Amino acid sequence: MTETVNLISPRGYCAGVDRAIETVDRLLEERGAPIYVRGEIVHNQYVVKTLADKGAVFVDTPEEVPEGNVIVLSAHGSAPDIYERCGARNLEVIDATCPLVSKVHAEVRRYAGKGATVLLVGHEDHDEVIGTRGEAPERVIVVEDVAQAETVVVPDPDNVALTTQTTLSLDDTAEIIAVLKRRFPALQSPASSDICYATQNRQDAVKTVVEETSAELVLVVGSQNSSNSQRLVEVARAGGAASYLIDGVADLDPSWLDDHPRVALTAGASAPEVLVREVLDYLETRGYSRKGNEVPTDEGVVFALPPQVR
Repeated sequence: MTETVNLISPRGYCAGVDRAIETVDRLLEERGAPIYVRGEIVHNQYVVKTLADKGAVFVDTPEEVPEGNVIVLSAHGSAPDIYERCGARNLEVIDATCPLVSKVHAEVRRYAGKGATVLLVGHEDHDEVIGTRGEAPERVIVVEDVAQAETVVVPDPDNVALTTQTTLSLDDTAEIIAVLKRRFPALQSPASSDICYATQNRQDAVKTVVEETSAELVLVVGSQNSSNSQRLVEVARAGGAASYLIDGVADLDPSWLDDHPRVALTAGASAPEVLVREVLDYLETRGYSRKGNEVPTDEGVVFALPPQVR
């Protein structure tokens, strides 16, 4: 059988990641190093190292930044107390939060402002969830799985609302949300899903390629702490393919290719195309011919840069 590698599209950078990285890049060009960034600007080791090499300094807290300096807040969103602590140090805050994450923050504020308990479906230790929960910590309860959905207790079952982490699997959240809706018939939820367009599109593309090409192995380029990349692996495995998450070609175990002539290749929303190309080049040296879409994404979504760097 001919060995093929099918390039899945859309893959790689979403609009929010693009915006965040370009924000730091422009600041480095226009103002020079160092530019301080709270947390990883996006969850990708290559991106963080590349920006650090250019002069970005990644910190965990505003207190690590010299007073009066610039601080960029990462794409995952920050709790209100972070903004307050930046203000206390007279830092110039440049907010690179993804607008879709900002939408979820606004939902939490709106529901909590009405006295509702907000059930936030997501991973408790994820940066995005930490920031979102910080909008109303006394009113937000994180629900990580179906078991928690079955047992979560709220003060007033008639005043309860739903939000979700943007980078989860639609399939994962569907089961959890179904349980919550059954248990809390008065559950309020946003008019549109919190799952971001890029997360959904990349998962749908993996499903389609696995089904239509009978891909036996799906390689996902992305870092281990990237939630949307981890979900792509889960989606591929749910479709019957073997799947692995790799930061780049160095993580690819050649034995994975044994008896797998049909390979598909994609990337999480924070992974750059240059890493996909390195994996593709390696597979070609192993005799795989390339198929699929050379264009990473044609989703037509663009977010305006923060006003300080436009």
